[in-house]
Amino acid sequence: MPITDDAALAPATELAERLRNGDLSPVELVDGLLAQIERRNPTLNAYVLVLAEQARAQARDSEERIRRGEARALEGVPVAIKDNVHLRGTLMTLGSNAVPDRVSQVDSAVVARLRGAGAVFLGKTNLPELGTLPSTENKRFGQTRNPWDTSRTAGGSSGGAAAAVAAGLAAAAHGNDAGGSLRIPSACTGLFTIKPTRGRISHAPGGESAFGMNVEGFITRTVRDNAVLLDIAAGAEPGDPFTAPAPPRPFADEVGAPPGRLRIGFTASPPLDVPVDAAAVRALHDAAALCEELGHHVEEFTPPWRDDSLFELFNVIWAAYFGTKAEEAIEAGGDVAQLEPLNRALWEAGRQITALQYWRASQKMEAVVRGIVSAEQPYDVLLTPALATAPLPLGALFRGVENDPTAPLLNSALFTPFTMPVNLAGQPAANLPLFEDAGLPLCVQAIAHVGGEPTLIRLASQLEQARPWSDRRPPLT
Repeated sequence: MPITDDAALAPATELAERLRNGDLSPVELVDGLLAQIERRNPTLNAYVLVLAEQARAQARDSEERIRRGEARALEGVPVAIKDNVHLRGTLMTLGSNAVPDRVSQVDSAVVARLRGAGAVFLGKTNLPELGTLPSTENKRFGQTRNPWDTSRTAGGSSGGAAAAVAAGLAAAAHGNDAGGSLRIPSACTGLFTIKPTRGRISHAPGGESAFGMNVEGFITRTVRDNAVLLDIAAGAEPGDPFTAPAPPRPFADEVGAPPGRLRIGFTASPPLDVPVDAAAVRALHDAAALCEELGHHVEEFTPPWRDDSLFELFNVIWAAYFGTKAEEAIEAGGDVAQLEPLNRALWEAGRQITALQYWRASQKMEAVVRGIVSAEQPYDVLLTPALATAPLPLGALFRGVENDPTAPLLNSALFTPFTMPVNLAGQPAANLPLFEDAGLPLCVQAIAHVGGEPTLIRLASQLEQARPWSDRRPPLT
């Protein structure tokens, strides 16, 4: 039986309630979404692997649990998993021809916690090779298209995840963020996300390095959905090198809670000397004005993050980080010759970086970040544009790659200059899908202190109530 658009595009927490109440069948919901995927995924290329039979089996199990009155928090809710974590019984390709085909024998910690909460896994979503870039395009699976304009990127590296949720092909999606990879695709597709505090969600059974920049998280329609998913996934596993401070109460309890009168700074000046579109600046000022209308103290403030060394230091850490990912693939039997030009260049650069150079760059970066975070202390939240430009045309990041394989990194800096410092500092940050411009989402980033997810959730839910966004629909739905 076909499901209606209101179910395909409903928030995950609303679906969970409807499923528990018997207003909707898990099997019907999964079958309906699989039909949507069959129809729309050939255009969008959000999923690289669709798990139809496994999802139906999970849905039947959920239906039985609900019948017995044993429903868990996400019982029967369809979720997509990014193809750079382990999902037991499936390949993890990282979007690369250089990664050998090996079936995961275990779930990553974030997947295991979703499974334990009753989520149904529809499939695995596309990403740029190894997750390096803010546009989801790779040689193994091709380009992921934006449901708002299929000539444009859905962002990256969690671009397949964002396209799936925006187009109604999943109720919510897992992703991760090492330099903006949750916030950028959410901004491209008009969705909500929180990049959590460093160490909030475990990377087990794998390891994580490079400042602990990479953090697991979720792309959702609503603030409540994200808060509930964070509650389910948060927590350390034995041996984790980073652990976030525990929240005083569940994140879901912060939704709708009064944020109090926050001290909010805002800036349109990025850490790198790159231009910012007038529309992005206008959206920032509109968001600041809205916060002021809601009773917050708002003033212009730019952290001391314009440092000529920042990009150079970051590139050392970035080359070591993604060079390590390439090395892991090679050690597993992959073929380095199959790496795309940028990642081949990062791997080669990483091999030339000595341990002393890496740790010295890390020390210098820590000093820069400490100065930035110290200057932000008087403010509860800092607002910036989410992106410096509208979502780019597909292929735009690769201009110049035929002459310089690292050209996509500079092109990325022109597109997404505001996201990277948050990962270096370990801070939480949200994408606020408050506006549209010329038929495309126009979003604002909100940054809080380490452990400040409760503040972000309270403010975001206040803004969501003032300017609702979850009912917006891209053309391709």
